[in-house]
Amino acid sequence: MRTYQQKVEETHHDWYIVDAAGQRLGTLAVRIARALSGKHKPTWTPHVDNGDHVVVINAEKIELGGKKWTDKLYYRHSGYPAGLSVQTAREIHDKHPERLIEKAVRGMLPTNRMRDVQLGRLKVFAGASHPHDPQKPQPLS
Repeated sequence: MRTYQQKVEETHHDWYIVDAAGQRLGTLAVRIARALSGKHKPTWTPHVDNGDHVVVINAEKIELGGKKWTDKLYYRHSGYPAGLSVQTAREIHDKHPERLIEKAVRGMLPTNRMRDVQLGRLKVFAGASHPHDPQKPQPLS
């Protein structure tokens, strides 16, 4: 029996929609990362980009457990001395609620050339409306 290797011509990118209202950030990010990388398909091959498009709505209603709204910190450095800036999850959520989901999913994807391609198929919206209705996204189970 030979091992199946999917070819690039055989790939198909489906569209899925996820409602983030009332869901935990980490659990949701795992499901999204698996769909973006294509690991939920039986034809998954490590070197072939077989992932799907994922549309996330209601990102402003995401939940974090415990005291993570104040204790979870996100660090950025400008590259200059004393250029470290620190933000809490609450501060990021108040300004740009979709960035919490984008950062969590980015951290769960492998660090290789396909990560940016896969993240390009992630669409996150703070509210319930989105412009991807013509693609007819299916709910992600």
